[in-house]
Amino acid sequence: MRRKHALLVALAALLVVGALVVEVFFPASPTAAVIGIIDVGYLSASLRVTVPIAFAALGGIFAEKSGVINIGLEGLLIIAAFTGIAVSGASTGFASPATAAWLGFVAAVAVSTLFALLFAIVTIDLQADQIIAGLAVWLIALGLAPFASRVIWGSTTSETVPSLSNWVIPGLVEIPVIGPVFFNANPTVYMLLVAVPLSWYVLRGTPFGRWVRASGENPQALDTAGVDVRRVRYASVLLSGVLCGIGGAGLSLSLGQFIGSGATMVDGRGWIGITAYLFGNYNPLGAFGASLLFAALSALEIRLQTLGFDISQTLVRLVPYVVVIVVLTFVGRTRTPDAAGEHYESGEE
Repeated sequence: MRRKHALLVALAALLVVGALVVEVFFPASPTAAVIGIIDVGYLSASLRVTVPIAFAALGGIFAEKSGVINIGLEGLLIIAAFTGIAVSGASTGFASPATAAWLGFVAAVAVSTLFALLFAIVTIDLQADQIIAGLAVWLIALGLAPFASRVIWGSTTSETVPSLSNWVIPGLVEIPVIGPVFFNANPTVYMLLVAVPLSWYVLRGTPFGRWVRASGENPQALDTAGVDVRRVRYASVLLSGVLCGIGGAGLSLSLGQFIGSGATMVDGRGWIGITAYLFGNYNPLGAFGASLLFAALSALEIRLQTLGFDISQTLVRLVPYVVVIVVLTFVGRTRTPDAAGEHYESGEE
């Protein structure tokens, strides 16, 4: 395993060295033009696109680690993205633009958590099939959000409403390259940079994290130790709703608009979030790295099109899934929690 990881690091280093050689010795080549697009604007865009993917991945980790497979992450992102814009727009009549945007953010998180609560009731108390229930959450959100958008705005695409403004940190923003990327960013970017290490610490270093992991690995042992498995799973699923709410709100409120046509503006980011935490083997840090990689590929596709390269959008969207298959094949397998997807009743043999 260590040799395989070392091989991946060596290949990454080789790519970096090769890029530098091309940039220095062949500045007029098409390859150099592609390398040249990786600037501050590209890095900022990549980090911004990472927000909904990574928050969905973090939410999926908590839910599945507790034993509940939540594939409705895409639906939670959609309903949060819509709610944020709808409430922000409705609040402009009595609140300042900044306040309206934050009211939209809070509402988005609340509604996403409510949907997660309904999912938890159906899967934990009523013991419905978790995969089917997750698909139901996605399909309900996929139909409800565009329908409500037509009712409110007469179109699946909303009007422009107040959005969340970037937070600029004086002094630090002047640092070359790093400053404009990390210290002149949307508030949800800062939230993500805090949420990733915090999630890792909660899962690894707190009693709640140990309960979550035990709930997904051996719920009977956790129950025997006097911890309510039902409460742990409820808390984990609700936390996935909170995290997806932040991700969905960050997506729409960074633009100030909801787009409900097709797969909506969420456009598969919840599904990619699932591949991201599988890629990261349920580790929040690994899931963030995978989310950033997938977001960077998405941002790269847009940049390449602006340079005149005819890149298939469908092909680019397949990359995250192909990467996961390749990594799991050649590097190692993802270890799914033993009790994931299984129902548990206190006191059962």
